Amino acid sequence: MAQGKRVGPKKKASFRPTALLLAVGITLAVGAWGYLVKASIDFGIQARNGTSGAWTYLGLASLGAVACLFVGLMLVARLLRTLGITSPSGPKQQEAEPPRPVGGHRSRH
Repeated sequence: MAQGKRVGPKKKASFRPTALLLAVGITLAVGAWGYLVKASIDFGIQARNGTSGAWTYLGLASLGAVACLFVGLMLVARLLRTLGITSPSGPKQQEAEPPRPVGGHRSRH
């Protein structure tokens, strides 16, 4: 006797504007990160060739690249939470214990 799979009903995919907005933000952040990394490399080459002002631009482009990558990773985490792939982290809530009775096993009444 052939038995079918034990699968629940499929959820319909629905349009989520929040997920789309997060995906666009991730794309922009990662694109800006790539541009700033390339700019940092170019400024580093100029700085090593003796252009003194390039050191300032190298530092600023490097900090900008770090910030863009950080923002991109935070947006990825939020997108995963929005799609339900991960769950929010936080202190685990423990079930409240019922109050203890006054007295104890050997209490005298």
